[in-house]
Amino acid sequence: MAPKQLQPAHFILASASPRRQALLRRLGVEFTVQVASVVESECTLRGPEWMVAHNASLKADAVALYAKDAMVLGSDTTVAISGQVLGKPRDLSEARQMLELLSGNAHTVYTAVSLRLQQSGYTHDFVETSEVHFKHLDSATIKEYHLRVDPLDKAGAYGIQAEREMIIDTVVGSVENVMGLPIQALAEIFKELGVESKLSKSD
Repeated sequence: MAPKQLQPAHFILASASPRRQALLRRLGVEFTVQVASVVESECTLRGPEWMVAHNASLKADAVALYAKDAMVLGSDTTVAISGQVLGKPRDLSEARQMLELLSGNAHTVYTAVSLRLQQSGYTHDFVETSEVHFKHLDSATIKEYHLRVDPLDKAGAYGIQAEREMIIDTVVGSVENVMGLPIQALAEIFKELGVESKLSKSD
């Protein structure tokens, strides 16, 4: 059953991520940014899907508490391979180790989205997955890639939006989901809610 149409006063993105901000702009939705003051969970015992869903809802709930007439969007992304979750590397040495692990293998990217509209009691949570197949990477390629792309603010020590041809073979699923926000799924939800949005022609 489709949710009833809503009329939020405005949108708030509960994230400081410039990648998520750029992706949300591609939907043509006007929004402001309010970073949630929360402590994100790094517990992987219940799996990567639970972790990102927990963190996304934590962010959305924290901001929605003080923005009752706004549609708040919280999100979180992580990378997992063979049951091992790869967060943001602590240093370049750990970043290199992560790419060595991903080299020649397929892994899954999990992005959770939590939507909240406090005044209507509306909540919606979902997790989107994409499968990323890496090329075989030698030490020289990994070093060159990290000279071009800062890995320290990216889960799995890589980003798909820059220099992807150096490291990535194929992506099964939404590329935008790997970047940090599954805008195709969001566009469908917004349509059900009666919120106008658009995808850029490049999509």
